[in-house]
This record gives sequence, C-alpha cells and structure tokens, in this order.
Amino acid sequence: MTRVEVIGAATLYLGDCRDVLPTIGAVDAVVTDPPYGLGKRMQGGTWGAAAKYADMRVWDELAPADVVATLLALEKPSIVWGGNYFPVPESRCWLSWDKQNSVPTMADFELAWTNFDRPSKRKSLPVGVHEWGHPTEKPLRLMEWCLTFIPDAQTILDPFMGSGTTGVAAVQMGRKFIGIERDEGYFEIACRRIEQAQRQADLFIGSVA
Repeated sequence: MTRVEVIGAATLYLGDCRDVLPTIGAVDAVVTDPPYGLGKRMQGGTWGAAAKYADMRVWDELAPADVVATLLALEKPSIVWGGNYFPVPESRCWLSWDKQNSVPTMADFELAWTNFDRPSKRKSLPVGVHEWGHPTEKPLRLMEWCLTFIPDAQTILDPFMGSGTTGVAAVQMGRKFIGIERDEGYFEIACRRIEQAQRQADLFIGSVA
C-alpha cells in the first residue's frame, strides 16, 4: 500500500511512481531528476568508490524511459534533468548546470531537457556537500532557479523526489508540491526537509501578516 504524507502545501507518496502517477490528478509542471541509467559506469568515479553509495549502482542501473515518456505525454511545462540520457523530442531550450568541477572523475556539467520555446540557459553553481545523503542531490539554489522558468505553475510534480530538494524549493517559493519516492530512507529525509521548509514559510507569512 502506498504511504501518503501531507505536509502543508506538499503531498508526498512513498511508492513506485508507475503506480502512483495515475492517481494524483492535475499538475501544472514537472521538475524532476530521474536516474540516468549509469549504474556500474559509476564504479570508477567518485560515487562509485564510496561504499555508502553502493545502492546507487542498483537503482541507477536502468534509465526509466517509460516514466519519462509518461511525463512528457502530460504536455505540461517540464524540466527533466539528465534529458540527454533519454529519447526526448528536440528542444530549443536546454538548461545547463556548470558544476565548477574540480573532480576529474565527475562530469563538468549536467543538462536538463525542457519543452520551453526560449533560448538555452546556464547556471554556474558548485556541487557542494551532499548533506542529506543522496548521491545525486542537486543544490537547492539550482532547483529554485529551475522554478523561475515556470512562474505561473502552482503545482509542481517530481516523481523521482529523492531527498526532496525540489519540494523544498517549491514550498519556499510558495508553490504546491507533489513528490513520489520509492526508497523509504530518502522518503523520510524528504518529509523532514519539507516539513522544516513549510514551518519556515509559515513563520515568514506570520511575521508579515
């Protein structure tokens, strides 16, 4: 049975997104960072050498092209990190994250596919510390930047929620959020982070009321 947690403006599902997506109703936009399907190719890199990230070689073994196709079929404004690993339509606008990389075994940048009719854009941010324990955790400022491209989208969907960075960004920016994660450990982290972000947002609203 799918577990559901409602935290303020966020609704979080513990389960496989293939099962949950048909049940969630309407959303305004998709912002997500699915597994890229690198799997064993990570073994020679920074994460592959770390024992604590050994599970990544399992869940990142296959890129979920079927789920990405389902998301694109929604025909909503979409940002899909790692879009270069999936069979996506041509796009005028790719988002590029310059990771200011000093680690030779890591990629210098990552790409996000979008369905936006506008020029491609780049954001330069260091990877930083993966403080929440997820090996592919994106910087919060990066996900906030993503949301600036969809200012009219009130309900944001991330079916590969991980440790919840997109949800934190959405809550902090006054959006509604729907997140799905199948790993219970990461789900619990996401719940804690989004609950904290919601409390901070409520305090801010209360201070200006």
